Amino acid sequence: MSAHCQLTGVQPGFGNRISHSHRRTSRRFNPNIQHKRYWLPSESRHVRLTLSARAIKIVDTIGVEAAVARIRARGGKV
Repeated sequence: MSAHCQLTGVQPGFGNRISHSHRRTSRRFNPNIQHKRYWLPSESRHVRLTLSARAIKIVDTIGVEAAVARIRARGGKV
């Protein structure tokens, strides 16, 4: 599963893990990615979106039709 959001485009961030002795090793900060299934009334079908937790709240606010339109505007496939 790729760790990026279809709606907001959020991707993993990278940084360092710092031990007690202050040695640094690389680490990855993954976004909270969820798979969510929505009913798309205009196409009479379900769509399965890969969204971050913040993007799920955005879909609840703007609606699934507008969210799918934004994903398609960014060049994403739904």
